Amino acid sequence: MFISGDEMVALDHSDIKTNNKKRIINLLSKERELTKLDISRKLDISVPTVTTIVGELIEEGIVEEAGMATSTGGRKPVIIRFLPDSRYSIGIDLGKDYVRAVLTDLNSRIISDRKKELTVITEKEVLKVVKALIEDLINSNMNVKTKLLGIGFSLPGTVNEKELTLEVATNFRLKNISFKELYSHFNVPIFLENEANAGALAESKLGVARDLNNLIYISITEGIGGGIFINNDMYKGRDRRAGEIGHMCIVKNGRQCNCGRKGCWETYASSRALIKDYNEKTKNTVNSIDEIIQRFNLNEKNAIQVIDEYADNLAEGILSLIFIFNPDYIVIGGDISKFSDVFNHKLSSKIFKNNEFYKEGDVKILFSSLGNDSNILGVSLIPILDSFGFSNI
Repeated sequence: MFISGDEMVALDHSDIKTNNKKRIINLLSKERELTKLDISRKLDISVPTVTTIVGELIEEGIVEEAGMATSTGGRKPVIIRFLPDSRYSIGIDLGKDYVRAVLTDLNSRIISDRKKELTVITEKEVLKVVKALIEDLINSNMNVKTKLLGIGFSLPGTVNEKELTLEVATNFRLKNISFKELYSHFNVPIFLENEANAGALAESKLGVARDLNNLIYISITEGIGGGIFINNDMYKGRDRRAGEIGHMCIVKNGRQCNCGRKGCWETYASSRALIKDYNEKTKNTVNSIDEIIQRFNLNEKNAIQVIDEYADNLAEGILSLIFIFNPDYIVIGGDISKFSDVFNHKLSSKIFKNNEFYKEGDVKILFSSLGNDSNILGVSLIPILDSFGFSNI
C-alpha cells in the first residue's frame, strides 16, 4: 500500500496529538489541578494546542473547569481539574478457591469489591462465577457501563494475552481456559496477565517500588511467581513466559513439584510449603501462615525452627535472582508480605552473610505495601494504562 506525503503528515499530526493528549491526562492525574498555562510550561506544548485538547477532555468528561486561579496580571486563568471518577476499570483475581472482582476509578481506588468461593475449579465454573461478579459490579453503579475502560484478569500461570487464554496453571490443575466469550459478552477490552506480573505492575506504579527502575517482584502464594522490571519496563521474554521463577531448581532430585520436575523453589518456599513443613514437623493441622507466625511470636520451638528453615530456602532463591539480574530492589509480595517484621532481618542476614559479591544495601529487600490487593490492582491498572498511557496514577 502506498502512503502519500500528505497522508504521512496527517498520520504524524494525529500521532503527535494523541501523544500530547496522553501527556496532558497523565500530568493532570498527578497534579490534580492546573491552569492551561501551567500545562503548557510543564509539557512544552503550545497554549493553543493545550486549549484544544483540554476542550476535548472537558467534552469527554475527564476534566472540568474548577474556578479561577490567582492572577499574576491580566485576566485570571481558569483552573482545570482532573476527574478520577470519569472512567472505571474492573480487576479480576483468580485464587486457589475463589474469584475476587473489584471496580476501581482512575486513582486505582477500590469502589466496589466482590468475592465468591469456588466449590470446584473448572473452566465452566470459573467463567460462570467471573461473569456473575462482573455483571454485579457493572450494575452496582449506573455510570459504570458507559464509562468502563476494560477488564483485567490476574491469573495463576502462563497466559496467552493475544488469544485471551490461560494456557497452564500447574498448582490449579487448569489448562487452556479461554476468556474470549467474556469479550463478546461485555463488549469491552479484556486483558490477561500472570498474577506475579500484575503484582509487579501495581507495586511499580502504586506501591513501595513506585518509580523504581530495576526490580524483581516475588509473589509468594500457593506457588512462587516473579515479575521482572528492567529499566522500568516489564521483561516477559520471547514467548511472554518469563518470570516462572518458582520452578528454578534449588535442590537436585528434591521434592516433587506439580510441574512434574523435582526440587523446584516453590516446593520449599511457597506458602503451601511453609504450612506443609510445619504440619509435618508438629503433626498438627494449621491452615494458614498467620497461625504459624502467632506460634513463632509465642516462642514456640517448632515454629521458630520451621520459620528459620523456610527463610533459608527463600533466601537461596532470592540470592540466585540477585546473581542473575543484579536488581536495585527485590519486592516480596503475597502471603508473607505482611510479616516483614519476622522475615526482613532473617532474609538480609542469610542473603548477604559470607557473600563476596554483594553487601547489605547493594540490593534492597522490600515488602509489598499493597498486600493482597497488589495483583488485582495491577490488572485493574492495565485498561487505564492502555487507554491513557499513564506512567503513574
